[in-house]
Amino acid sequence: MLGSWFRAAPAPGCWARRVTVRQWCSSQRVATRRQYSTIKKDRTAKEPKDVKPTLGRPGNNLKMGICGLPNTGKSSFFNALTNSAVPAENFPFCTINPNEARVAVPDERLDWLVDFYKPASTIPAYLSVTDIAGLIKGAAEGLGLGNAFLSNIQQVDGLFHLCRGFDSSDVLHVEGRIDPISDLIIIQEELRLKDADSLNRLLELKKKESARAGKNSAKKMEELDVLHKVHEWVVGQKKEVRSGNWSDEEIEVINSLHLLTAKPAVFLCNISEKDFIRMSNPWMPVLKGYLGQNHPDDLLIPFSGELETTLAAMNKIQQNTYLTALSNKYDAPKLAKSALPDITFAGYDALNLQYFFTGGPDEVRAWTIRANTKAPQAASVIHSDLEKSFVLAEVMSYDDLRSYGSEASVKNAGKYVQKGRDYVVQDGDIICK
Repeated sequence: MLGSWFRAAPAPGCWARRVTVRQWCSSQRVATRRQYSTIKKDRTAKEPKDVKPTLGRPGNNLKMGICGLPNTGKSSFFNALTNSAVPAENFPFCTINPNEARVAVPDERLDWLVDFYKPASTIPAYLSVTDIAGLIKGAAEGLGLGNAFLSNIQQVDGLFHLCRGFDSSDVLHVEGRIDPISDLIIIQEELRLKDADSLNRLLELKKKESARAGKNSAKKMEELDVLHKVHEWVVGQKKEVRSGNWSDEEIEVINSLHLLTAKPAVFLCNISEKDFIRMSNPWMPVLKGYLGQNHPDDLLIPFSGELETTLAAMNKIQQNTYLTALSNKYDAPKLAKSALPDITFAGYDALNLQYFFTGGPDEVRAWTIRANTKAPQAASVIHSDLEKSFVLAEVMSYDDLRSYGSEASVKNAGKYVQKGRDYVVQDGDIICK
């Protein structure tokens, strides 16, 4: 089998799992006449980039949290996304303790590899998702169960900001009116206020530490300078950390602070089934304009919790029949489909995660790594010993395997390459285990 992680001793051994040299990224684009935003997955091959620090906790086991005001559809969305069954009642704080689950990341490449190898087992990549109880205005000061909920947000690495764009007399809105922009502003402000409180306390502490250290600790003085800059950004200018332009050195300091507004975000708007099918909702252009001004790099995805809840109880054939009937009923511009795959991709991408494949008759598997991970660290995801004993990786691309039709043909065409310790593993690479 092609592609391998090689052990240094006692003798080289082949790990039969493949790594395809392709970069997959998600980008925002206008996809419909109603200015909806969807995900465009670019899986063309790209050259490895220099590894640079990014905001957020390092590691592969990262989680997205679902946050929003009460009764916006968070738990219903969580249930549909993860096929779970957590309470989704019509009153504030029906979710008290955070619920966690994993959702498989759909990928047509994995499906093709399964069909190609016909393995005994298949393991896709997974996105871990946490359903966090609804925040209310004043949560940063402890109102509702604010401190506990904000602490739950501290434990996740990225956020699905969910707002409500549907009206229903059966589902009460905690603010008494439907205004998704106001929903987002409330949540973002509560997170910023919590960060402001943390930064105020940290700044006083670091000032005392620096004073005791005097001029003998250049590192502490540099950290204090960064803290002053972040404090001015969050407290003085009332902005979120993730919207700032930070140097690599500043990012390393910021990551040690574990600030809530440094977490990447994907914005979701829960709309009615009818609006989703028709691709027409009065709040979507307004939301897109607001995010374009305040968070131009973030993704906005509409979905219908009502529709997704219905689809979750159906098999594939029933789903297709139901969606076709709804599309005809509401004269949809195109055949409707579930938004959950796009949302899953968006969460995975927001966490800066990607994966490489391994495959054979025993198993086809997607292994999750952080983007810009070098080959030895990627090997450690398979087994921790492989990082220390790493010599080289034998790499082939998914595109080449699919194009040439067999591993032998890929090798004969010279498309099978060996990569050393400095190789940055690309999304979708195929490595043999």
